[in-house]
Amino acid sequence: MHPALTYLIYIASALVMLGAFTLVYTAITRYREFELIHEGNIAAMLSYGGALVGFSFTLCSSIAVHATFVMFVLWGLAAMAVQALVYAVMGRVIRGMDDAIQENNIAMGGLMGSISLAAGIVNAACLT
Repeated sequence: MHPALTYLIYIASALVMLGAFTLVYTAITRYREFELIHEGNIAAMLSYGGALVGFSFTLCSSIAVHATFVMFVLWGLAAMAVQALVYAVMGRVIRGMDDAIQENNIAMGGLMGSISLAAGIVNAACLT
């Protein structure tokens, strides 16, 4: 297959997976990220942004390390599950996390974003 076609397939698929991740992640959180972000809620942006970038690290690593498209997709799905699990666990461990993010507690949003980012980096490293 021509490298340009391979590139187009991977970039299109990765963008679709980023969209799918956004749908899944925003469905499992107890607040509406995009409404809050539109209103200027920095905490929501930090939390969502960390999860999105963390997920992206695993996509990046999967594309770079795995030669098959099927493995790329499977690792992408696994990365979605990891990010969802991180959110679910942290929501139980950190009492009041959702309320704090809705109230624009920037420290809480930054913490959640950082935890999600760290989970994504570690997840991506596990693929190498």
